[in-house]
Amino acid sequence: MVSSNLLIGVCLAYVVLLFGVAFAVEGPGKRSRRWLSSPLIYTLSLSIYCTAWTFYGAVGYAARSGLEFVTIYLGPTLVMLAWWTILRRLVRIGRTQRITSIADLISSRYGKSTLLGILITLIAVVATTPYIALQLQSVTLSFAAFSAVGAAADGGAVNLNATAFWCAAGLALFTILFGTRQLDVNERHEGVVAAIALEAVVKLIALLAVGIFVVFAVAGGPGAMLDLIDESPIDMWQLQPDRWMTLIFLAGAAFLCLPRIIHVMVVENADERHLATASWAFPLYLFLISLFVVPIAVVGLTTMPEGANPDLFVLTIPLAFEREGLAMLAFLGGFSSATSMVIVAAIAVATMVSNHIVMPIWLRSAKPGATMSGDLRQVVLISRRLTIGAILFLGYLYFRLSGGGAALAAIGLISFAGAAQVLPALIGGIFWRGATRTGAAAGVVTGFMIWAWTLFLPSFGVGGVISAGILAEGPWGIGALRPQALFGIDGLDPVVHAVVWSMIFNTGVFLIGSVLTFPTPLERLQGAAFVNALGSGGGARGWAESAAGAEELLVMAQRIVGANEAQAMFEAEAATQGKAGFLPDVSPDFLDRLERMLAGSVGGATAHAMLAQITGGSSVSVEDLMRVADEAQQIMEYSSQLEAKSVELGRTARQLRTANEKLVALSVQKDAFLSQISHELRTPMTSIRSFSEILRQSESLRPEDRTRYAGVINSEAERLTRLLDDLLDLSVLESGEVTLNRREAAIDAVISAALVATGAEQSGLQVTREKGGDDLRVATDPDRLTQVFINLIANARKYCDADAPQLRIVTHDLGDRVSVDFIDNGQGVPGEAQEMIFEKFSRLSDQRAAGGAGLGLAICREIMVRLGGTIRYLPGQGGGAFRVSLPQAGAAAA
Repeated sequence: MVSSNLLIGVCLAYVVLLFGVAFAVEGPGKRSRRWLSSPLIYTLSLSIYCTAWTFYGAVGYAARSGLEFVTIYLGPTLVMLAWWTILRRLVRIGRTQRITSIADLISSRYGKSTLLGILITLIAVVATTPYIALQLQSVTLSFAAFSAVGAAADGGAVNLNATAFWCAAGLALFTILFGTRQLDVNERHEGVVAAIALEAVVKLIALLAVGIFVVFAVAGGPGAMLDLIDESPIDMWQLQPDRWMTLIFLAGAAFLCLPRIIHVMVVENADERHLATASWAFPLYLFLISLFVVPIAVVGLTTMPEGANPDLFVLTIPLAFEREGLAMLAFLGGFSSATSMVIVAAIAVATMVSNHIVMPIWLRSAKPGATMSGDLRQVVLISRRLTIGAILFLGYLYFRLSGGGAALAAIGLISFAGAAQVLPALIGGIFWRGATRTGAAAGVVTGFMIWAWTLFLPSFGVGGVISAGILAEGPWGIGALRPQALFGIDGLDPVVHAVVWSMIFNTGVFLIGSVLTFPTPLERLQGAAFVNALGSGGGARGWAESAAGAEELLVMAQRIVGANEAQAMFEAEAATQGKAGFLPDVSPDFLDRLERMLAGSVGGATAHAMLAQITGGSSVSVEDLMRVADEAQQIMEYSSQLEAKSVELGRTARQLRTANEKLVALSVQKDAFLSQISHELRTPMTSIRSFSEILRQSESLRPEDRTRYAGVINSEAERLTRLLDDLLDLSVLESGEVTLNRREAAIDAVISAALVATGAEQSGLQVTREKGGDDLRVATDPDRLTQVFINLIANARKYCDADAPQLRIVTHDLGDRVSVDFIDNGQGVPGEAQEMIFEKFSRLSDQRAAGGAGLGLAICREIMVRLGGTIRYLPGQGGGAFRVSLPQAGAAAA
């Protein structure tokens, strides 16, 4: 006999197994496991459609309604086989537009509409929360089935409320650990996907095992099984064409619109070609998982006591025949069905809530610009984690309040109908350019309200939310508004009635609203990009030339996607434009690419709003509108060529303008150098002449004065020597005649030597080292590299204007390279001067205040070039920041 304690132990062991799989997949060596991105794993992840409602409920459905349960599987099968082009279009749009959810997809299509994102998110929360409660209900019912049999074994029954609570808590913990490890949801959660694939296999094996046992061990073979089916009430089931077609449509629509399905099918897709395999493999999976539904239902009706719950036949039949091992396997199959749905649904809904509700509120409450307080990356991650916990808690609360009654048992089809209200806006958006956000929003709201009035609220029962009088006579006695008989049409099945009226009004209002309103330019651009997704696949560009600073955009990007990824993107963009450093020109193409990168983390609508807040809004050029409106291929090609030439000319003009500005600045620097070098030479020589003349002519000087004058002569001579050494050093480096003593050295030792040589901490500069790769070794000339570090530390000591000067030294392991950042807390270098500071004789402060001739950074640049590395100014760090980068020892040898 299986005790409840043993059952809980097996359940915990299974959860530990899922944790182990997820940890192993996302641990070291992840890149070598290419099978994680295989079509098989992708197909199995789509089994998230098969929840506990289909695992347990399909058998109960068959026992009550005959073959009507088949509609649950026919809907997605027809979508995968007949509507494959829709799925391919969705996957392509998801990758090109960096879609994060169903709300993001629809809001991005309709001009990055924040309103639509909020509407779709609220619908998802309403439709998903009761469905999560259904999963918790299935787990507690399965525990109850074992508890009823094994109560005598451990002296008591299982506390179902406690079981539901701890199940919800464990699922919340798992989802937070593996669903919010990174911010960019376009990065696949491979640990979660692998766990879902494992659960897909477990629930398929469980149903097949129970089915084989029922057919061969209980019924006595296929022939006897067919005889039992002929004698069963299921054989007398009568087809209701209206309900049959409605349920097929509903299942197919839900497969396209459920947040969890969009998440695994679009967001977690690693390769578009995997969809071709899934188009036949997933229907095969559905066929196998439904193969023994009727035999299990028939045997359950035949052998189980009258009044037994048919939803639990998968469990109670093995228990009745004392096959505890098989019953345990069936329990794990149902547990897998419930947990996989809850995990993915929570991730999807949490992403939608953070991107379309939390972030818009945060942006409205924050000050304009990129310098808003707090770390946006942490705000998004924390909001998603809190939302996951809240969604699981709401599911548990719904479970407690509903009491597991009939309303909860029917919630599967009710949730499907709610999710399907998104379908007209979705299909219209990817096939019709004329669809507008006004029409989409009006249609979604209309359909959702009719669904809630005709199906969702009445599902709580008579007197639950709607009184019996309103159900019978309508509100205020208006019979045409009766929830289950709109416009006086009686006799329809409640589900059919609700689906037909909600979809008719939803689609009608969507079409009328779109025809009567004109799309904005950005809507038309996004419409063209979505409708032509299988053609060019490019996104719409809706930004104009902006005066916003690239450094301000970099600060914002770093706070969302992280410093390394943002800096790499900005550096690559600058290189594409022919510029050095991290600050590209803020062109429309650059803003478009930056928006798509941010959209992967916070959603398209929020990313667009954030950029618009900094740049002052977006606009669309006449050429872009002509490109959208004109369908002639010849004009399209000509316009594309003109645009390409315009971009090239603009890039060349920017390069010439930059070069001219640099030449002008160098000319000014040359004049300043002539003045400065004459001053630097004349001042010490004048002092030397004056004091040496005093020493030579004055015989009556006191010994202490003679010593002081000799010290002045010595210090001024050393000053001259340093200047001449710097000039000679720079000349040797520029001519390439320098000899380098290359050998391996630990980066930690070089930094320590530089700190000791400068005596930074004794001079009042507080130095903090953040070690991320100090144990790495580089192939370099340690003395020359130390010279570079000494110069950077000395500059921070001289020029940091903070009241309490601080210097952070941060080491990064970049794979084949090592970078060391020197970041102070001063005002930093202005953007217009960042390209000039590495030129000879260039200094931003007063030339006489700090001493020297401004050769330090020019010498550092030449040294790093000879060492095969780089030194650059790093903007957007809140102070002066320089990054030194050079190859690791192994990479340099290769």
